[in-house]
Amino acid sequence: MGTILGLGMTHYPPLAGHDAHMADILRRVLRDPGLPPAYRQPEGWPAAMRQEYGDDGGTRAAAQHRHALVTQFRKARQLLDAFAPDLVLIWGDDQYENFLEDVIPAFCVLAYDTLCVQPWASRGFVRDNVWGESKDTTFTFRGHRAAAKALTAFLLEAGFDVAYAYRPLHHPLGHAFLNTLLFLDYDRQGFPYPVLPFQVNCYGRRVVAQHGGMGSLAQPVAEAELDPPSPMPWRCFDLGAACARFFRDRPWRVALIASSSWSHAFLTAKHYYLYPDIEADRALFAALQRGDYATWRQRPLAAIEESGQQEVLNWMCLVGAMAELGRRPQEATLIESYIFNSNKCFAFFLPEGEAR
Repeated sequence: MGTILGLGMTHYPPLAGHDAHMADILRRVLRDPGLPPAYRQPEGWPAAMRQEYGDDGGTRAAAQHRHALVTQFRKARQLLDAFAPDLVLIWGDDQYENFLEDVIPAFCVLAYDTLCVQPWASRGFVRDNVWGESKDTTFTFRGHRAAAKALTAFLLEAGFDVAYAYRPLHHPLGHAFLNTLLFLDYDRQGFPYPVLPFQVNCYGRRVVAQHGGMGSLAQPVAEAELDPPSPMPWRCFDLGAACARFFRDRPWRVALIASSSWSHAFLTAKHYYLYPDIEADRALFAALQRGDYATWRQRPLAAIEESGQQEVLNWMCLVGAMAELGRRPQEATLIESYIFNSNKCFAFFLPEGEAR
């Protein structure tokens, strides 16, 4: 019988940069000519947002935000090392990185033998990183093709029409996966565990139409130009449950990781892309804490999109897995922010009888 550790975390890109740039996404929105004048100055923002921005553009708040995030990543790494997994599965999204116009799979198991990446030379990453690493710095991680193939076969036989790949298409490894590995190794100890990336098409209607990134208030994407939707939340939940059943009956020690922030400001149109939907995230967090997984599975895709929670679909897989195993988080933390684009959640689900 397999043993399973569940971890939920974020892959927040600005954490890889410096504090002075952590609010750059907000600054970009403030330059959008379509933003109503009333919201261009802090006087038009919620009081908590004004306080967070302060008189230094959020730099002091960014240092506090970094400390909170890194503290949680170090906890996660300690749990991971104590667990000593045979492999680490990561549910992550692809923001127009590896999957472009030629194919957008709903789900894809990346059955790579080796993952070799130069993050600071890749499109979409900050160049001036907080570790001071050069653009030719290379990270190499082991894959686990045997587990990837066996899991894919199991899911296909169970009726989940997942895709699989033995090599990258357009990008060596999307930032949802790579940032997770970089942040779990924030102190640069190395990452010795085999990795199984599992792509979820979280961005759905906006993955090609908006290149998985920010929209424009001045020139919004027309409804007719949007893409087909992402997989339904309940389908992600059920897929995660199926993955838990597969690994529960195998001999491996497996860490199942969901990697994403929750509500994103740049996806929350009702807030003019200025700040995330904090109330919607609080409701999901409360349900997570009390083990109310029906609330998660029943959350409509339309509500997720309205609240800018598209990347929560990665977590939907993890929550489905933990529901299948009858687990509630031993520890969960919601780190809120108005000016740093997204709210972040960390959750740790330990196997029964495992020491912390």
